[in-house]
Amino acid sequence: QVQLVESGGGLVQAGGSLRLSCAASGLSFSSYAMGWFRQAPGKEREFVAAISWSGGIIYYAGSAKGRFTISRDNAKNTVYLQMNGLKPEDTAVYYCAAKFSGLESYGSRWRYDYWGQGTQVTVSS
Repeated sequence: QVQLVESGGGLVQAGGSLRLSCAASGLSFSSYAMGWFRQAPGKEREFVAAISWSGGIIYYAGSAKGRFTISRDNAKNTVYLQMNGLKPEDTAVYYCAAKFSGLESYGSRWRYDYWGQGTQVTVSS
C-alpha cells in the first residue's frame, strides 16, 4: 500500500520559513517524479514545484520561484519543500504527490498517481 505522509506545516509570520517533508512508502521511490501542490480555501489545487526521479530536473510555479526549493533524498524516500519569505497568500493545505516515471505534464494534478493527506500552512500578516 502506497503512503505519502507530509509533515512540517504550521503557523508562521510573514517573511518566515517552513520546511515541509513528505515520506513515501510502498513504492519504488526512485522511479517516481515528485510534486508539491497546494489548495487554499475556495480555490483549485495548484502546482507549486516538481522534481524528477534523480533530482536533476526541477520546475517551479511562478509564485514559488526564488522563494521555495524542492529537493529529494532517495535513500530516505523523502521529498522536501523549503519555503522562505512566506507570504499570507501562501496559506493553503500543501500536498505532495508521486508521478510514475517522467515529468511530462508535471503541472497537472491529474497526471499524478498518488497523493498525501496534506499539511496546513498558515502565514499571518
